[in-house]
Amino acid sequence: MHYPTGGDLLVAVLRELGIDTVFGIVSVHNLPLVEAVDRELRFVPVRHEATAVNAADAYGRARGSLGCALTSTGTGAGNAAGSLVEALSAGTSVLHVTGQVEAEFLGSGWGFIHETKDQLGMLRAVSTYAETVTSTASAGRILREAARAALKDPGGPASVEWPVDLQYAAQTDPVLEAPEAELPVPAERELAAARALLASAERPLVWAGGGATRAGAELAELLHATGAGLLTSNSGRGAVPEDHPQVIGNFATTPAARALLADADVLLTVGTHFRSNETADYGLALPEAHIQVDIDAAALGRVYPARHALHGHAPDVLAALLPHARRADEGWTRRVAAVREDVRATLHDNIGPQAAICDAIRAALPREAVVARDVTIPSSSWGNRLLEMYDPRDNVFPRGGGIGQGLGMGIGSALARPDAPTVVLAGDGGLAVHLGELLTLAQERPRLTLIVFNDGGYGVLRNMQDRYSERRSGVDLATPDFELLAHACGLAYARIAAEEHATPVIRHAVASDGPTLVEVDLARLGPMKNPFTPPVKIPGQ
Repeated sequence: MHYPTGGDLLVAVLRELGIDTVFGIVSVHNLPLVEAVDRELRFVPVRHEATAVNAADAYGRARGSLGCALTSTGTGAGNAAGSLVEALSAGTSVLHVTGQVEAEFLGSGWGFIHETKDQLGMLRAVSTYAETVTSTASAGRILREAARAALKDPGGPASVEWPVDLQYAAQTDPVLEAPEAELPVPAERELAAARALLASAERPLVWAGGGATRAGAELAELLHATGAGLLTSNSGRGAVPEDHPQVIGNFATTPAARALLADADVLLTVGTHFRSNETADYGLALPEAHIQVDIDAAALGRVYPARHALHGHAPDVLAALLPHARRADEGWTRRVAAVREDVRATLHDNIGPQAAICDAIRAALPREAVVARDVTIPSSSWGNRLLEMYDPRDNVFPRGGGIGQGLGMGIGSALARPDAPTVVLAGDGGLAVHLGELLTLAQERPRLTLIVFNDGGYGVLRNMQDRYSERRSGVDLATPDFELLAHACGLAYARIAAEEHATPVIRHAVASDGPTLVEVDLARLGPMKNPFTPPVKIPGQ
């Protein structure tokens, strides 16, 4: 195939991949790409390159596929690096295409505008794949290789840098047949031993991480066959709908769940990497009889020892284990259900007046709708646990823990699934990181409700300092008048200052056909029963 420019080739490849929306910032070093995408697909001009990657990342998560971001070279690509770190940490599929100086000057060090030293090396450090387009005959192959790398488990972003003169040039695209991906298969001896251990279980538990999200049917069947309880990491939420009576969820470090883990005789973990914030900095005790399933061989036994390590694709491995599952003791299954109710009731009570907001969000949303959550107290305390998820594609949040990514992720999610409303939970501090994206929100006008929890700064760190220090440092911030800000941007505005405001305000915002900024005045709403502090160890405390 022949294409007039690199932009036309990019559009053809994106159509092959099912991508209809691309996020980015136009530049002299990506103009042919942006012009073609804007002409043939939908180009969303975000206000910062980091948001381009966050939005593309969430677009892919919300669809269960791949998203695409376009950035400029040099500083533009550098601006995208932090969000590429997030996609790498999360194992999410992003195709990041960035410009580059003209091929003649690449690597010359002459100081060509936007040139940077070893841009490819930087991209390789924060991507699962990174390559340079070196000719008009190689671009199509490299773009497809990048997409396959991003989509291959365990996933991650793939970056392609493309010299601008080669973007303008006519392209030859000799489409080659893609190699068939080979999935790892567990050693038969390990699989047989794991089957025997699972068959012996009377008090089984399962822990599902992000690597289990494509094995929802097999997990649900396993729960039915065994009566086991299901714990999840934050990334594994929704693999089995969270209103299932055996789904305990993201509550592993609570006292009731710790007691359950202590009494379990077999633990099967699927696609979880046991992050520090979900294991009390690795202090959580797990049963010694541990079967671990992961497609990433390096993850097996890395954090917790596994008696049987099964290297394979989660749906296939679970299907191989299922015929050997046996029913747990009925008293154990009843205890699982009781723990599920206990941890939820306890958290609902502990968050005080914010429980009304949590309840109102769930009541206003349809069963399948994205809730994108920035790193903020409401997200960390109840958005990541109590607010039920029924599909992993609805569970969008920065898994690496970086603040300020929530609005970009919400925009990407909302444009990925325009027929359903999207809700974003953000704090005033996190929102300020990319405040300019309010203009993207106003320009694109998705069905998005942005709920901003305003406590005048970085509440999580403020609570830590109030608890462990004698003074505050860097946590109290100037906050805008959000009503004036919303009106200046052309956004609808509403305010929650009391529990009784939550249901009517959120119901009306979610029912709107466009974006609404909802400010939660936390000073007026009132505090939680216990100030939230993150699960981080302070030496000597």
